[in-house]
Amino acid sequence: MENQVILSKEVLSELKQIKNLLFENKTVLNVEELAQYTGLSKSKIYKLLSKKLIPTGTNTNIRQKFFYKEDIDQWLMGVSKDELEAEDEFNQLLSRNRKY
Repeated sequence: MENQVILSKEVLSELKQIKNLLFENKTVLNVEELAQYTGLSKSKIYKLLSKKLIPTGTNTNIRQKFFYKEDIDQWLMGVSKDELEAEDEFNQLLSRNRKY
């Protein structure tokens, strides 16, 4: 019986590791997954959503809120989408004006 308990704990531990690995590979998150990923509460996420202070994905065909993990990472680091787009435009302009 004791061996079964030890085996069950090992199996649960392995399953948790697999779940974490699968979660790391996700590129789109829902509110619940975002809360887990960021450590923010769901209510805090909804408050940020209502004030449009958090980047969200857009699809007019679905009501559920979703988030691109890459955008959230940038947001957490304090880099706005506008800043990233401006940097991309600047880099493209530089590459066009290079003399070879």
